[in-house]
Amino acid sequence: MTYTPPPPILERYANLLVNYALNDGEGISPGDVVRVVAQDDARPLFAEVCRAVWQAGGHVIQMLSIADSDPSRLNRAFYELASPEQLDFFPARMIRGMVDDVDHDVHILSDGDPRIHAGVDPERLLRHRRAFKPQMDWQDDKENAGEFSWTLAQYGTAGQAAEAGMTVEEYWAQIIRACFLDQPDPVARWREVEETISGIRARLDALAIRRVHLTGEDLDLRLTIGEQRLWKGGVGANIPSFEIFTTPDWRGTNGWIRFNQPLYEYGSLITGIRLEFKDGLVVRADAEQNVELLRAMIANPGADRLGEFSLTDARLSPIDRFMANTLFDENAGGPFGNTHVALGQAYKEVYDGDPATLTDEQWAQLGFNESVVHTDIVSTTDRTVTAVLADGSERVIYAGGRFQLDDVQV
Repeated sequence: MTYTPPPPILERYANLLVNYALNDGEGISPGDVVRVVAQDDARPLFAEVCRAVWQAGGHVIQMLSIADSDPSRLNRAFYELASPEQLDFFPARMIRGMVDDVDHDVHILSDGDPRIHAGVDPERLLRHRRAFKPQMDWQDDKENAGEFSWTLAQYGTAGQAAEAGMTVEEYWAQIIRACFLDQPDPVARWREVEETISGIRARLDALAIRRVHLTGEDLDLRLTIGEQRLWKGGVGANIPSFEIFTTPDWRGTNGWIRFNQPLYEYGSLITGIRLEFKDGLVVRADAEQNVELLRAMIANPGADRLGEFSLTDARLSPIDRFMANTLFDENAGGPFGNTHVALGQAYKEVYDGDPATLTDEQWAQLGFNESVVHTDIVSTTDRTVTAVLADGSERVIYAGGRFQLDDVQV
């Protein structure tokens, strides 16, 4: 039997997404247009999100598609049947109009079959994604102008739960706890988390960090934070979101890192990932499983360099189990929190200034990476992060899964 969470849980979830997660923690305004995207196995939450938008005075563009777990396996069929011309097809006028009309996006993830694309030629998957790069660029421009926001949320399925070694009821218990849906007012609890994260961000910004050195049993990695960077996190984009992140200057990445968490990408599972960097570029990529897919991903333009560096404090996140889902696993708490990096597209909102004023050439000069992919890879093992500050001094900012910043004045 399919499990559906109780109505009060779905109502709180939808309210959290619409009236907190969107618009940098402020929620939508009357008259805003919200595109709600989901597969039909997430129909109960999809319906509640639509209701929440209407109750807030907004307009809904509904996009509900066939689930990956449907017997038709329609999503996989496209990649098996499509010609090169079909893989490259991009309905530019329709997408341009959609981007112009939409103020906010809610994407509800529901992986009914997390391995739906296993065995499909990864180049076919990547080729189709590259065709939609203009949409990414248009949305980024609109977001940088302060005219667009988005959020991601997970709807638990039996297939996703099985990947994580749980029943679907156990999986939903993790979602409920991680999103504070078991509390009478999840929004109020998230505002408390946001306040704590804002304090950590302010301390990191006050340190004027130039470089960081990550050490531990599974890494020895040096990153350049770069000029005009801020630390971000804790304002709603993605639910849950406990991470604190920035965009490094990709050119200053050197060393190696191994990831103890698997990566689900393009419907396949990649395990035992190890990356080695030299002068900003991935010079070696290994994996215990599906290394061909990993290397095909990295072969995309800009996908062999970093677009994000992130830390999660174990004290903030109640997520303590592997969820087989990047949205949750990149926010894991547990004994040592987590570190994750992303290969590919940079987050331009970390720019200390108005991102709408910079040209492509200026972004490149600052070391913000450009790519059609943004692939988060996670490790939850213990490590120490030592920062090199503007005056050349060093200090530990993160150890034992916790930020070490209580003495920093802001």
